[in-house]
Amino acid sequence: MSSRIEQLIDEIEEYIDSCKYQTFSSSKILVNKDEIEELIRELRVKTPDEIKRYQRIIQNKEEILNDARAKAEQLIKDTTVQRTELISEHQIMQQAYAQADEVVTAATRQAQEILDRAVLEANEMRMSAMQYTDDLLAHVENIIAASIQTASADYENLIGHMKQYQEIISTNRRELVPVTEELDEGGTDTSGSAEPKEDLDLM
Repeated sequence: MSSRIEQLIDEIEEYIDSCKYQTFSSSKILVNKDEIEELIRELRVKTPDEIKRYQRIIQNKEEILNDARAKAEQLIKDTTVQRTELISEHQIMQQAYAQADEVVTAATRQAQEILDRAVLEANEMRMSAMQYTDDLLAHVENIIAASIQTASADYENLIGHMKQYQEIISTNRRELVPVTEELDEGGTDTSGSAEPKEDLDLM
């Protein structure tokens, strides 16, 4: 919507265009003084009001711009704060993830160390048990070997004594043969028995 000043200017231009040129002139026109003065007077009167209106518009425009600028600055500030908070939260999350990874890594390493130590101790116990069993079996083996050796020696001694006893018996029997022949030639022995020359020593 155009202002009154713009309308008056348009009316003045239309009035000038409608005026007739002076005789023998292409630039000078004939105007009605009263009409042109009325238009100029109204223009002069309306100008302050229009200026004030424009000033109010400009002022309102400045207020609108200032308000928009303030809102924009507040929005930027809020966005910056939110961005900072998000970055901080992101950093906190990254730190939390990093700490969690460290805890998991440490726990895994500790669990592996415990498992390795348990396997090592189990192997050591197994080797100790095998060594103890081997030592015990070796001791039993030595005892059995010694027992066999002792039994063999005792057996050999027994066989030796028995062979001696056998030899003595055989000797005694041989010595009994002449006595028996004498008894057969000379008759019955009044004593009823023949005494050997030596007693059997079986011990």
